[in-house]
Amino acid sequence: MSYPPPRYKGDTGQVSAVFRPSTQAADLSYGGRNIHYLATGGSTEGAFGLYRWDFGPDESGPGPHFHRALSESFFVLDGTVRLYDGERWREGRAGDFLHVPPGGVHGFRNVAGAPASMLLLFTPGAPREEYFETLAELAAGKVLGEQEAAEFFLRHDNYEV
Repeated sequence: MSYPPPRYKGDTGQVSAVFRPSTQAADLSYGGRNIHYLATGGSTEGAFGLYRWDFGPDESGPGPHFHRALSESFFVLDGTVRLYDGERWREGRAGDFLHVPPGGVHGFRNVAGAPASMLLLFTPGAPREEYFETLAELAAGKVLGEQEAAEFFLRHDNYEV
């Protein structure tokens, strides 16, 4: 494996870093969850998407599913997050990491009855924001018809197992 071809062609570097303080409000909040859009696919030119997912104490999170185009990685920051590795549910605690390549069955849940927090990394950087925002609308009572739901999950590379 080698480095990819250069994407920056200048000679002196540029001022382009983006700092996000930990005190910045979540980009999306619903049902006790706070999702922080740390680096979206749009802001990374499609290289990756990085999100902080803060769970409330209530049980939440998707069951087993997979993505055909995306890899997804999880890094537990705080609390306990149950992570499904395709074979079994594992108790992920602060510092634990799970990487799932495209096609890998996975899931995550907060079932501990206490808040928890983790980082989610998607590569490449697909537009997950619309997916998260639609989940919030569904939690608030929006209903998708069968065809509309199928198109939604297909558009966002989500396949339930």
